[in-house]
Amino acid sequence: MIVVFVVVALLVLAAFVALHRWAWCRLVRDTTSGPGPARRTGTAVLVAGPVLMFGALVAEQAHAPFWLQRTLGWPGFLWMALCLYLLLALIAGEAVRPLVRRLVAGRAAKRTREAVPETVPPTPQPGAAGVPEAPSAPSRRLFVSRVVGGAVATAAVGTVGLGTYGVLNGPRVKRITIPLAKLPRAAHGFRIAVVSDIHLGPVLGRSFAQRVVDTVNATQPDLIAVVGDLVDGSVKDLGPAAAPLAGLTARHGAWFVTGNHEYFSGAAQWIEEVRDLGLHPLENARTELPGFDLAGVNDLQGEREGHGPDFDRALGDRDTSRAVVLMAHQPAQIHDAVRHGVDLQLSGHTHGGQLFPGNFVAEAANPTVAGLDTYGDTQLYVTRGAGAWGPPTRVGAPSDITVVELASRQA
Repeated sequence: MIVVFVVVALLVLAAFVALHRWAWCRLVRDTTSGPGPARRTGTAVLVAGPVLMFGALVAEQAHAPFWLQRTLGWPGFLWMALCLYLLLALIAGEAVRPLVRRLVAGRAAKRTREAVPETVPPTPQPGAAGVPEAPSAPSRRLFVSRVVGGAVATAAVGTVGLGTYGVLNGPRVKRITIPLAKLPRAAHGFRIAVVSDIHLGPVLGRSFAQRVVDTVNATQPDLIAVVGDLVDGSVKDLGPAAAPLAGLTARHGAWFVTGNHEYFSGAAQWIEEVRDLGLHPLENARTELPGFDLAGVNDLQGEREGHGPDFDRALGDRDTSRAVVLMAHQPAQIHDAVRHGVDLQLSGHTHGGQLFPGNFVAEAANPTVAGLDTYGDTQLYVTRGAGAWGPPTRVGAPSDITVVELASRQA
């Protein structure tokens, strides 16, 4: 197993180095006429970027001092996203490069054909005695490289910039109505604000948490369901960042279940912390609300610590005539939910793929990536999440907080 891991790691590293070598050739070497400030600057950027990225990853995994994680986090994780879109833009650039070359060559040939020859007296040649050398224009190849390289860099930087702005600007509110067969008429219109994957950490901090809280409270929900991946770090480092969660307000309270990242960050400590902030953790537990039961199970990652999901404990002795809404971080838990007669499961985890084309990877790993789906008699709703992991960037998968309105078929 260790040998396989080392081989895979070396292959990934080799591919990463090859990508940056290719990027340097196309964006730096081919767009500069020789050694100089421009080439040195471009080279420095393409060396510093991956160094900062690996530094940010190592600092987070090694639980380095939080100030160091924050210092490396922004440039390092943004470079991670930029790598992806530089790769995609470079591939597109190679596809259009021959077209640009032909276009430039065609325009040059047309100008030559349209030129009218004139009889003019001989003029001194550049370089002759007393005549200065004429500055040479960039070659056609250099011109094409600059046009394509500029377009590649602009596309990649612009994509990452817009995707980052979307995250920092806060999640948008989505609204969906979901009918439940067992929901009584009295609970018709009950609104649940579903929040997942906030990912407070070295990059998204207290101000982001406050923005999420303000957005949730503005929807005036009856209940708030925080379905995991709240944090990426310890209570010691992120306690102040999570403090605004104490301001979450709903008539039937705010409820919490663990996600996989809580188990990377000290799940037991965070469960106590969110309880102190006024949230109600559901650790393989259930509570009765007017009109339906609300249940919650631990994340699958908790199995490694002996605290995994226990559906029998959460749902085994319930009144099956009542509707039940289950909070479970990962959509993959839907199959257990179906076996236990759950009416609706609320999940997150996927981020909707977060960075296109990551949605295809997410689709391969999860039964549902985003939105509403049905499995047997159980409905599953998956939110794309409020924040972002790694790069504070989303492309093709905008962040959201979903207000689920329960509907009674008796209404």
